[in-house]
Amino acid sequence: MQVILLEKVVNLGNLGEVVRVRDGYARNFLIPQKKARRATDAALKEFEARRAELEKVQAEKLAASQALGDRMNGYQLKIVQKAGVDGRLFGSVTNADIADGLKKASFEAVEKSQVRLPNGQLKAIGEYPVQVALHADVVVDITVLVEGELS
Repeated sequence: MQVILLEKVVNLGNLGEVVRVRDGYARNFLIPQKKARRATDAALKEFEARRAELEKVQAEKLAASQALGDRMNGYQLKIVQKAGVDGRLFGSVTNADIADGLKKASFEAVEKSQVRLPNGQLKAIGEYPVQVALHADVVVDITVLVEGELS
């Protein structure tokens, strides 16, 4: 299926490009998330009429993400979890836990899908580097410090 991208999508294309994607990806993700629209003649004409408006919205989103990224860059998030005497956690620290911790630390715009854990969930006490993808062009490195709480 051919779609018009309404915003920049990682590994797919930029705003305004007409790309060919699998039907399920378009129907189940791109179109419902309003990241793309089916590429028909009427849609292409409407897109060209709204192109300046969409570019302005994208520029505002990028600027807001960069401002948040500048504030967040190098931030150290402290998370306390129950742990055993050997330093292993009872359970694990997930991207949802990190997103909740960032929201409590006044970074409200962060969603759990934006938190990238390179080696999976954190299962031991320690200091871990984590990436937060605020926008397709803005990726920020933070440090997560996991501390143990003896029960």
